[in-house]
Amino acid sequence: MAYVISEDCIACGTCIDECPTGAISEGSIYSIDPEVCVDCGTCADVCPSGAISPGA
Repeated sequence: MAYVISEDCIACGTCIDECPTGAISEGSIYSIDPEVCVDCGTCADVCPSGAISPGA
């Protein structure tokens, strides 16, 4: 199951540098491509706003 980014995202860019597969895209709220995400959780571990969580 891919991780998801909530509206709590502050678009700081921390998660992009940590994603090993390049699944995260920039925007006013970042997004994760579920087809590319490998469910490693690295992005959630580094997110300062707690906006990233496992998808449902």
